[in-house]
Amino acid sequence: PNPVTGKTMAAFEPTIDYVVTKIPRWPFDKFPTVDARIGTSMKSTGEVMAIGRTIEESFMKALRSLEVGKAGLEPEPWAEEDLLEELREPTDKRMYAVAEALRRGYPAEKIAALTAWNPFFIEKVRNLVLMEGRLKAGPPTPDLLAEAKRMGFGDEYIAPLAGLEEYKVRSMRRRHTYKMVDTCGGEFEARTPYYYSTYEEGEEVVPLAGKKVLIVGAGPIRIAQGVEFDYCTVAGIFALREEGVGAIIVNNNPETVSTDFDISDRLYFEPLLLEDILNILEAERPWGVILQFGGQTSVNLAVPLQEAIERMGLDTKILGTPPESIDIAEDRRKFEALMRKHKVLQPEAGTGFSFDEVKGIAAKIGYPVIVRPSYVLGGRAMQIVHAEDELEEYMASAVKVSRNHPVLVDKYLSHAIEIDVDAVADGKETFIGGIQEHIEEAGVHSGDAACVLPSQTLPPKVLDSVRDITRKICKELGVVGLVNLQLAVKDGVVYVLEANPRASRTVPYVSKAIGVPLAKVATKVMLGKSLKDLGLKGEATIDHVAVKAPVFPFQKLPGVDTILGPEMRSTGEVMGIDTTLGRAYYKAMLAAGNPLPSEGGVYVTVRDEDKEAIVPIARSLVEFGVRIYATRGTASFLKEHGVEVTTVYRISERQSPDALGLMRRGEIRLVINTPTASSGARRDGYMMRRLAVDMNIPFITTIQGARAAVRAIEETRSGELSVKPLHEFHRAKGSPRVAG
Repeated sequence: PNPVTGKTMAAFEPTIDYVVTKIPRWPFDKFPTVDARIGTSMKSTGEVMAIGRTIEESFMKALRSLEVGKAGLEPEPWAEEDLLEELREPTDKRMYAVAEALRRGYPAEKIAALTAWNPFFIEKVRNLVLMEGRLKAGPPTPDLLAEAKRMGFGDEYIAPLAGLEEYKVRSMRRRHTYKMVDTCGGEFEARTPYYYSTYEEGEEVVPLAGKKVLIVGAGPIRIAQGVEFDYCTVAGIFALREEGVGAIIVNNNPETVSTDFDISDRLYFEPLLLEDILNILEAERPWGVILQFGGQTSVNLAVPLQEAIERMGLDTKILGTPPESIDIAEDRRKFEALMRKHKVLQPEAGTGFSFDEVKGIAAKIGYPVIVRPSYVLGGRAMQIVHAEDELEEYMASAVKVSRNHPVLVDKYLSHAIEIDVDAVADGKETFIGGIQEHIEEAGVHSGDAACVLPSQTLPPKVLDSVRDITRKICKELGVVGLVNLQLAVKDGVVYVLEANPRASRTVPYVSKAIGVPLAKVATKVMLGKSLKDLGLKGEATIDHVAVKAPVFPFQKLPGVDTILGPEMRSTGEVMGIDTTLGRAYYKAMLAAGNPLPSEGGVYVTVRDEDKEAIVPIARSLVEFGVRIYATRGTASFLKEHGVEVTTVYRISERQSPDALGLMRRGEIRLVINTPTASSGARRDGYMMRRLAVDMNIPFITTIQGARAAVRAIEETRSGELSVKPLHEFHRAKGSPRVAG
């Protein structure tokens, strides 16, 4: 029988009395230069799903779930020709363009002709635009508010239209109801605990009995917030069930395991916004709510949710690290003050409210610096700047700085080693799951950096310092549950970059590497168990090596440069595990679709400051029987140091042989290119890296990555890779297990 009803058979055609809308989530905010037109090549990284009683309600709930900085179909200030172009060419903005055209009086027939949309759907968007106008016309009546809510308008969207505060909209409107997803239109009683909200009569939710906890999911998969968080959410569900606690989930991503109807005790398919979370808390009255597994989405809810819970007199507790501690970790100035108080070093930094202030801070700190604007033009965000003229060019082209839009300037620790630490704390003790050493140098976003566990090059003194800092921060913030620290080591000195009292992208990787389910441990700690109760203390140790490598979407996004930097661009990750770094790294590269060659040609071109470091790398490749190709500057340097190399022309010289021709002829199997600041070399580098992506040729853009690749090639030349199940690695060490 159908598991939803427990009665109907496969021959019974599903009958649904609700409307479901799916909208993709695109990564164009991270790739502003890419062609945003939507066509036959998939470009989205994830999707949201929403359920409502009408098309309008379902569509608006899906829009609210996207988390793109919009509460609905907000107007866009397009010039007329730009609006026509948005209507003609399908992009991620087309939905908003249709609404804007209707506001400007375009006939539905014209919009249909331009977009090829069915007029039926244009009429539904018109209904939403007309409701906007009615809300703007004057103080809304309870009946008008009820009508707007039935069309899926959120309180956050209604408030500015009606000239009200959001909390007043909540107090004026009627209460929501929840309906069950049953696949049979109510003809049979359903067994599934699967609900969506609407604004009709007839409540179908009976609060779950006993002690229960709500876990807030992570929403749509996008760059910087991927399926890693759903892994943590599902682990949290299993932990709650093991402890005899009811598990309630709210999420809006149909691709995830957490939104399978039979995983949790109760599933709410809703936007992950304050209004919708509060609605569930009112309906279910759970003992606690867990925000640690939803990435930045749920962390941003901590303080406003705590305030709303207190204002509404609910008994629900936010489990884990206190919201005020989350606020300290998230607030740059508060966190800096805490670090100064406890004599924990951070890179020098400052905040500028004008170009002159930014320039002065950069000069005082000393170049290179990382510039982090709070408001960007054209989507360019964080950037490493090496000199004042580069800063001037960047500020003029990409940044709007003012009293309301300050620019953050941090000292960039060049040639530093970055570290990620994932740990669990119970408010008193801290268990360190893993100290991960990045293979790329500091300055590459942690989500894009390949990393290795355990550390391979850091001395014991540095590792002890990292452990001390981790425990100190956990104690001062009162961390209960998961925490991720990002640190950098330069000249043997440890600097703290940031602390995140929540699950991180590396929790699944570390958990599988050490054999301890950290998210499960964190959930039990949040329920009140101590680390001692769970048989955990100190730090996990392993005898094998695990390498995490990123997976990038460059093949799906023509025109995007592949240079790595402080802005995250990867959409996934893989893990390689073996007894040595070289073998583990080789497996990770193979899994990521970048197999390292053991023969053929390698193209090498590096900036001046990397020329000393590339010599032993190139020498090793020649010893392996690989042929080195390089442009004049790099080739001359290598020849001076006794490395056999074939000189080729720069691409901009338009002579043969050059890198592009050699790649097209299959003579180059690997590209090592550290990008330079000069415009000609930058253009050459872009063309070469782009062709490498299109031809599926592995490319490396950092010296550290090149070193790891050489080691991997060296260790795998002699024979086949060994394979064994993950649990055998853990059994060999006797990894700690979680009690219960």
